[in-house]
Amino acid sequence: MRAWLKVPAAVLCAVLVAVVEAQEPQFPQKGAIEITVLFPAGSSADVTARLLADGMSKQLGASVIVVNRPGAGGAIGYKHVAAQKPDGYSLVWNSNSISTTYHSGQLAFDYRAFDPVARVLVEAPVVAVRSESKGETPGDLIADARSRPYGISVGNSGAGSHTHISSVALFKAAGVEVLDVPFPAAQTVPSLLGGHVDSLVQLPAALSNHVKNGTVRLVAALTSKRDPALPDVPTAREQGFDVSLEAWRGIAAPRGTPKTVVATLEAAIRRTAESAGFASASQKLGVTPAYMPAEEFGVLIAGEDATLARLMQLIGLKKR
Repeated sequence: MRAWLKVPAAVLCAVLVAVVEAQEPQFPQKGAIEITVLFPAGSSADVTARLLADGMSKQLGASVIVVNRPGAGGAIGYKHVAAQKPDGYSLVWNSNSISTTYHSGQLAFDYRAFDPVARVLVEAPVVAVRSESKGETPGDLIADARSRPYGISVGNSGAGSHTHISSVALFKAAGVEVLDVPFPAAQTVPSLLGGHVDSLVQLPAALSNHVKNGTVRLVAALTSKRDPALPDVPTAREQGFDVSLEAWRGIAAPRGTPKTVVATLEAAIRRTAESAGFASASQKLGVTPAYMPAEEFGVLIAGEDATLARLMQLIGLKKR
């Protein structure tokens, strides 16, 4: 019998696997890296994701593309990415929505289905009105709402979304009743511009062009202190309403992605987020670069998940 026939099958399999792995191109040279955005083109999530993807492409020397998979408050996109091979080529533009979507009952799994890679930026939810509106501050809006309960309509990006929760938190803190009007993300800003709602709570990147051209005015930021990207917009706290619900965005990968791959992505994101070009573009969009490495980002997500669960329970939005 020939000697090679005496080699155990397990050893042969191991050798074959090693040969195949040796022939596999190193990450990220196998193909394009795809970032799933949970909301439509033109949304704050979409605009900022494309800014990040451009920088990552340059840093990695590989193609990084953005694909919009909107729907169900982010659940459709999260489900897609969670089902992909954990090899670093399928990523999600993660946000606070991983918690709001899960706790509102739209998603069957929570943040633990993903490995955190890096936080990239933070955004201040803002209260916006049309430029011709008489209200100059949220106090004016709240005074109007107090005089006519449910007479003021406030748009948001969908039931259970971060903007919806932020809106409810603000008006509950003020002790007034308004009419919350959820819209698909792409319709939120047009609803204000078209006069379908009196105001809205939104993230600033989706409003930046309208603020610049004078059709929309920002009256408050829902953060603990003034956002460096919006230095002229006072916080709700400054005006007597103790509400702070900062939004973050970052990259996550399917659970089980190799640590070496996560480290490669993490480094590319850090170099992008800390670059002068990214800072300049972010300022124009009204967002703030806020790089955070994978381990710290994971701690942030877990802690905020618990906080959002309590808040959603308090305002009657928690289903899980």
